[in-house]
Amino acid sequence: MKSSDEQYRPPPGPVNSAANAPGASSGDDAQFAFVRSLERGLAVIKSFGEGRSEQTIAEVAERIGVDRSTARRFLLTLAKLGYVEQDGRDFRLSPQTLQLGYAYLSSLPWWRSAQRELNRLRDRIGQNCAVGVLDEHQVVYVAYASAARFPVMNRSVGMQLPAISTAIGRLLLAHMEESRLLAILQNISLERLTPYTLTDRGELLKNLHAIRAEDFALVDQELELGLQSIGVPIRNRGGDVVAAVSISLVGGQFDRPAIIKKYLSELREASAEITNTLPF
Repeated sequence: MKSSDEQYRPPPGPVNSAANAPGASSGDDAQFAFVRSLERGLAVIKSFGEGRSEQTIAEVAERIGVDRSTARRFLLTLAKLGYVEQDGRDFRLSPQTLQLGYAYLSSLPWWRSAQRELNRLRDRIGQNCAVGVLDEHQVVYVAYASAARFPVMNRSVGMQLPAISTAIGRLLLAHMEESRLLAILQNISLERLTPYTLTDRGELLKNLHAIRAEDFALVDQELELGLQSIGVPIRNRGGDVVAAVSISLVGGQFDRPAIIKKYLSELREASAEITNTLPF
C-alpha cells in the first residue's frame, strides 16, 4: 500500500506551482520541484473562510479532496506551527495566519501610501474606496477605506471578488496582453450573479476593449443588486498597470453619466497620487 502522500496527485496544470514558475526546469526536474505537501498545507488554510470559520477534520478532508487521516495530519501540523487552533472536534485559523497576508502587503512598496490616499478619497467623496490586484480570476483588495454610512458592504483588505464582475477586475483584465486575456475569458466561469451580469464572452470582450480605450470601468449591479462601481487603473512610472482603484455606490441610484461626471476625475487624481509614490 502506498502512503496517502504517494497516492495524492496535484490538480492538472497548477497555475502557481513551482513547476510552472518562470525559469523552472521541465520534465522530471519540474515535477520534482512541485512540493505536494506544501500545496495541501496551503489548501487546508484556504479552505477556511466566510461561513467556514470552524471546520471538522471530515469537512476539511471533503473540501480539499483528501482522506480524513491526511487532513488530520495537516491540521495537527498547522496547529503545532501555530496557524490553526483546535477546540474539541472543531478547528479554526489562528491570528498567526495574518502574518502570511501581511508579508505580501508589506512587500508592496506602495501599499501604505495607497491606503492613505484611499482614506483621503473616502473623506472627500463619502463613498467606499478600494485598491485591488488580480489573483488568477479573482480580485484581491490590498487597501480599503469604508464610508461609515455604508457599514453593510462587509468589505476589507484581503477580500476576494470575481474579477469579471467588478470594476477593478475588468480594468486589470482589459489592460492585459490580448492573448492572455482571450485565454482567461475562455476558461473563466461566468456565473449570473444578478439579472444584469454579463455572461456572454463576446459581449464581455467588447466591454473590456471599450474599458481599455476609455481607461476606466463602470460596472452597474452585475456583482450585487443595488451596487455600482467605477474604477481607474494604477500605473507604475513606466506606464504598466499594476493595480486599480475603485469606489462603490450603494443603492443603484445613479445613471452612468452622473457617476462619470461626479467621480471619474476624483479617481484619476487618487490614482496619480499613488503612482507618484511608486519607486519605479
